Amino acid sequence: MKKILSVLLLAIAIFTFSFVTPAIAGDAAKGASIFKANCTQCHLGGKNLVQANKSLKKTDLEKYGMNSLEAVVAQVTKGKKAMPAFKGRLKPAQIEDVAAYVLDQANDKGWK
Repeated sequence: MKKILSVLLLAIAIFTFSFVTPAIAGDAAKGASIFKANCTQCHLGGKNLVQANKSLKKTDLEKYGMNSLEAVVAQVTKGKKAMPAFKGRLKPAQIEDVAAYVLDQANDKGWK
């Protein structure tokens, strides 16, 4: 019985961890230069020149559910409304770096 239970638990663990997506991580320092080259036209200083109420400030990111790396990566990758998609223009690692920079500025630096 113990052997069957052990095999069953092992199978469940393998099945569970086989479908876990890798954690998204970015380099905020690299993201700063990518942001400057691609995003400051609309988001200089964390603002949003197209929709002022949807800035990159911490309160707005939280208000609109954009306060996670995954959410920012999705937004930058796919775009939305007036924001263009950067998939194809930037590599996935570059998008993750930009997302890390945005969250770093919003959370730790206050877009100063």
